[in-house]
Amino acid sequence: MAKAKTICVYCASSSRVDNLYMETATRLGLLMAQEGITLVTGGGRQGLMCAVEEGALSAGGKAIGVIPRFMIEAGWHHQSLTELRITENMHERKQLMADLSEAAIALPGGCGTMEELLEIITWKQLGLYPHPIIILNTNGYYNSLIDQLQHAVEEHFMGEIHSRIWSVASTPEEALTLIEETPAWDSSVRKYAAL
Repeated sequence: MAKAKTICVYCASSSRVDNLYMETATRLGLLMAQEGITLVTGGGRQGLMCAVEEGALSAGGKAIGVIPRFMIEAGWHHQSLTELRITENMHERKQLMADLSEAAIALPGGCGTMEELLEIITWKQLGLYPHPIIILNTNGYYNSLIDQLQHAVEEHFMGEIHSRIWSVASTPEEALTLIEETPAWDSSVRKYAAL
């Protein structure tokens, strides 16, 4: 695949996490900016989301935030992004983040991040999102989820081909390399036809 020009990064808004996660998020944003890749995030001002945004902005990169109106009203948004897109709800937010991106990376996070990751995996499985999806498995955070996904394949809840929907990286550098190396997804391979 050609180099992605925009990458959606799913990540936690919690700031009470080990500094390793924050450093990795910052590093990812910095590398993206250095490579001329526009960052798309949920537009928050805390946690890993803020770290990846600040990493990109500190290196002169572009960061687009996509955030629901109720979060703006609560003051949860980053106020120095290149662009802030406001949606009416969470569903529109996730759709727009996907629409703006040519690849997706999931950093560690809680239910919201994992829900976004699993939804974009499902969209790709159904032929709705043909782009690379990378799980950035910092410190083995996603080991259990990766094992569960493989178990779903082994138990035939997913087809073997669907285990190629995502790739796993250990570092930001590896994540960006995997995006470039991921072949185009055949969107004709849909869930039910391939099981």
